[in-house]
Amino acid sequence: MRKTAAFWINHLNLSEHIEGGAYRRMYASDLVLGKDQLPSHFNGERPICTSIYFLLQQGQISRLHRIASDETWHFYFGDPLIIHEIQSDGKLRSHLLGQDPIAGQLLQTTVKAGSWFGAIPAPGSEYALTGCTVSPGFDFEEFELAERSMVLEKFPQHADIIDLLCNSR
Repeated sequence: MRKTAAFWINHLNLSEHIEGGAYRRMYASDLVLGKDQLPSHFNGERPICTSIYFLLQQGQISRLHRIASDETWHFYFGDPLIIHEIQSDGKLRSHLLGQDPIAGQLLQTTVKAGSWFGAIPAPGSEYALTGCTVSPGFDFEEFELAERSMVLEKFPQHADIIDLLCNSR
């Protein structure tokens, strides 16, 4: 019998995430990089790596946001998830995360630091349980939710994706 989203949320003790969906931090490296060891866009020291569980259900979105580090997504369980990434040069990449490589689904993909990105369950998906690994480690200090008008002004060619991922559901 297939486990439900509610099972995973309860079993993994996930909490609501500010961008949408549910998450729980699972790891932060004891090895810490000092501010002087990091690029200037970091506001302070960071663990060398962090990871979370992240679950998105049908009808939910991971709102458009960006962070200061590369973020690698890992597919664990459930249905396909689409991660839309607008890179700093304006190129749009849509990553289809899932368990069927024959259907073009990826078990793992990386979003580059500074890209605007968000996710939505693929059509017909009930939920997707994923993990995200960030290096240098994630800190909400560098987490930025998109302001629709600002991102739309810079990337008007991606208005549909920006509108989709800047709306709360």
